Amino acid sequence: MARRVRIDIRDITRIAIFAAIIAVLGIPGAIPAFGGAVPITAQTLGVMLAGAVLGSWRGAAAVLTFLALVFVGLPLLSGGRGGVGVFAGATVGYLIGWVFGAFVVGAIAQAGTRRPTWWWTALGCFVGGILVVYTFGIPLQSLITQLPLAETVLASAVFLPGDILKVVIATVITMALWRAYPRAFRREARGGEAVPATAPPVLR
Repeated sequence: MARRVRIDIRDITRIAIFAAIIAVLGIPGAIPAFGGAVPITAQTLGVMLAGAVLGSWRGAAAVLTFLALVFVGLPLLSGGRGGVGVFAGATVGYLIGWVFGAFVVGAIAQAGTRRPTWWWTALGCFVGGILVVYTFGIPLQSLITQLPLAETVLASAVFLPGDILKVVIATVITMALWRAYPRAFRREARGGEAVPATAPPVLR
């Protein structure tokens, strides 16, 4: 039986907030890498946070919302990039990977529990935020730049240390947000319906 995902006004607000967070993380700009074809940015951190906090479907929806705004021309990507042309460039695979990556982050980070744990959150951010994004990004980058796949994989290693640092930061922020404001989280029940997160116990 197909899972039904119910989204209410609070979910829409959360999705909009995390789309804005991804946009804000692009303000510092981009660091050119790999000959300038694919820059190093902080926005993958926002993708990880969207999945870890909102869950799989809602996290992916936040990324899709952000990309829709980029598609219509808003310069929200690092370096002030936006418009249809972005989706024909070397970074398109990474942008597609963000959507699936956020979904996987949420699916792993919220697996089997209504309370986030640092190990599931870190694992989700690593698998979804790095492995899934690279799985889409590297082959399409190789295709568009017409460089050999092996050479593209090797050159893409420059992203790995920064992305691992983002996993650490996303995990720390997620756990801190959970302790400070658990209502920000939407945990998915088995039937696909979101349920409010349970506040952590108060230690005396």
